[in-house]
Amino acid sequence: MCARPVVSRSGARLDYRQHDGWRMGDIEKEANFTVFDVGEASLVYGAGDEILKLLEAELSIAANSRGADIVLKGDEEGVDLALSVLEDIRSVVRAGNRVSIRDAKHALDLARQGSPMTLSALLSDVIQVTSRGKQIKPRTVGQKVYIDAIRGNSMTFGIGPAGTGKTYLAVAMAVAAYKARQVNRIILTRPAVEAGEKLGFLPGDIQEKVDPYLRPLYDALWDIMGIEGFDRLRDKGALEIAPLAYMRGRTLDDAFIILDEAQNTTREQMKMFLTRMGFSSKVVVTGDVTQIDLPKGQDSGLVEAASILKDVSGIAVVYLTELDVVRHELVQRVIKAYEAIEGNRNGILFQSDETEKSR
Repeated sequence: MCARPVVSRSGARLDYRQHDGWRMGDIEKEANFTVFDVGEASLVYGAGDEILKLLEAELSIAANSRGADIVLKGDEEGVDLALSVLEDIRSVVRAGNRVSIRDAKHALDLARQGSPMTLSALLSDVIQVTSRGKQIKPRTVGQKVYIDAIRGNSMTFGIGPAGTGKTYLAVAMAVAAYKARQVNRIILTRPAVEAGEKLGFLPGDIQEKVDPYLRPLYDALWDIMGIEGFDRLRDKGALEIAPLAYMRGRTLDDAFIILDEAQNTTREQMKMFLTRMGFSSKVVVTGDVTQIDLPKGQDSGLVEAASILKDVSGIAVVYLTELDVVRHELVQRVIKAYEAIEGNRNGILFQSDETEKSR
């Protein structure tokens, strides 16, 4: 286990006894970072200096406090990255926002990627405020690109793994558009693949039949609008949640339309859906091409549509990655591990359902 750098208070220098391979003499750069006062320092550096500790561990630098200010020491690249992150966080704090350790990790990721985007820019883009007062904002560069694509195009494809906020952000954008009177209604749909779209065999009326397959959409709306706001919108006829099969034969004007789980559409279903778009409408199509539940040998309509339409004016195709996952950080590792074997899928033996059932 590596020891943390020990600060010698007798002088201005740090004594690096052991820290991730550091040795005396490895220091190449020293830089000062300043804040207004101790109060601002606690917000910038995190509770118990957790943000400073994160930067020390990730960048192999040392942060020596001088009152409310910090002296950063280490190799040039590490110190420059730390300064960039701290300046970004300071801007967020001075804008009146709090910064979590997760936010600090995002800021560090952006700095490492050399992205022109900053945490401050991400957190200043408030899409919607939930019924409980929570601000919905893009949390990653990919999410910001996705949101800007929805704003700037009539049709947007958001493709990426679970946890990247594809559906939730699209629903938030739909609610924002409705409140701004840019559209008159919100229409949410998804293919009920698990039921084979043969809903007549299921018990109950149409709403009871489809609700289990549309639950993720309800969850997003309830979180954003609250149950009362959801009920008011639906009672006014301004909200429709239905399986994809019920879109056939319609023209959807003045609407914000979201097709979720689009990787499970067939070529014919996707074409049918995309041609439902009417005047003054906006369409968002979301899906994860690594989770296709179609029968073996049947191509995904999402994969084909993204390829065919990527260069069409007014249409944007945005790919989100594990870097955009905003769930537990372990989810990023799980997704990355699975993506690593995608190219060798045919060489991996999976136990069949029949074998499992025979046990």
